[in-house]
Amino acid sequence: MRIRIKKVRDDIPTPSYAYKGDSGYDLIAGEDKVIEPGQTVKIPTGLAFEIAEGYELQVRPRSGVTSKTKLRVQLGTVDSNFRGEVSVIVDNVTEVKRKTLADKFRDWVAKRRGQFDHEGDIHPEGTYVVEKGTRIAQGVIAPVVQARFLSVPKGVELDVTSRGESGFGSSGVKSKEGE
Repeated sequence: MRIRIKKVRDDIPTPSYAYKGDSGYDLIAGEDKVIEPGQTVKIPTGLAFEIAEGYELQVRPRSGVTSKTKLRVQLGTVDSNFRGEVSVIVDNVTEVKRKTLADKFRDWVAKRRGQFDHEGDIHPEGTYVVEKGTRIAQGVIAPVVQARFLSVPKGVELDVTSRGESGFGSSGVKSKEGE
């Protein structure tokens, strides 16, 4: 399958698969982003995709980012008719530490003395700086099936199954021996 891309930002590499057999290719940050604890940000990738009708681009987390940081990439869907720059939604799930009066005073003193980080501001502990070029998520091209929905008349029930209306956690948590 061929997918045309448009580079919306300078110096963005063409996506590629790291290994033969990979289902996902890396999506990289198209610009620097600071993500403080508790924040959700959109990280632009610098790329727009021409996805064929009948397919979607799924934005998924990279296991290395999830296992080694407190950053959580949200699953995303890029429909075949979207032609804008693709962004990745990222949450910083670091627990937000409430500042004590002493912390606020220390920050005030640091600012007065000109002790700033690289952006001229003091960021709370647990802040991540995602630099342009960082492999932040992965993209997977997948087929899409569109359903046709049929509303049943009042009084008509849906087919009965062994599960019925049992929902969240209905099958238990532990695995069953011998199955």
